[in-house]
Amino acid sequence: MHNITLYGTPVSGHTHRVELLLTMLGLAYEFILTPSSARQTKAFLKLNPMAQIPVLIDGETIITDSNAIMVYLVKRYAPNSHWLPENPQEAAEVQQWLSKAAGEIRYGVASARMVQQFNAPENYQAALAVAHAFLPYFEQHLASHEFLATGRATIADLACFSYVKGAPEGGVSLATYPAIRRWLAVIEGLPGFIAQPVLPLPREEKQHE
Repeated sequence: MHNITLYGTPVSGHTHRVELLLTMLGLAYEFILTPSSARQTKAFLKLNPMAQIPVLIDGETIITDSNAIMVYLVKRYAPNSHWLPENPQEAAEVQQWLSKAAGEIRYGVASARMVQQFNAPENYQAALAVAHAFLPYFEQHLASHEFLATGRATIADLACFSYVKGAPEGGVSLATYPAIRRWLAVIEGLPGFIAQPVLPLPREEKQHE
């Protein structure tokens, strides 16, 4: 029996990507709801001094950063699997998309969603600019690829999925991106998929196409 605990919130895309991998690997875990207020406690700050979620505890091991958590879980529980290939070129492709998840996706569609849904102190117009520069590139790639990095699902797909799926919740429409919508449906059809809670579309902001 694995002694895995995940700290996070259901509406966090960073938390959701870790949950997706846990369920797709068939790993049992305890989920501890950790809203913003709980992240300022001494107990949580001992786990992550940066007061960020998710945090994963596996026995005596504490891992922070969602992408790092996914790498750990695959190396620990699914080594040599399609989730993180050993082939140098394929591993590099996975890393490229993990970087996109932490870069263009985080500061584009994810930032827009955070502003619209949670009044995050980030620049909404800057987020839209990043999103609209990135999504056509993402669409072009997916027009000729079923998955992002290899011929099978990898942690790159899970890292990018949640916030791209939630783009409309930040006022960014996916209506003109059929390849992205197809890819989202493919990920949703994977065994073990669990949906993230759906948030209401922004009322005051028109869906930007």
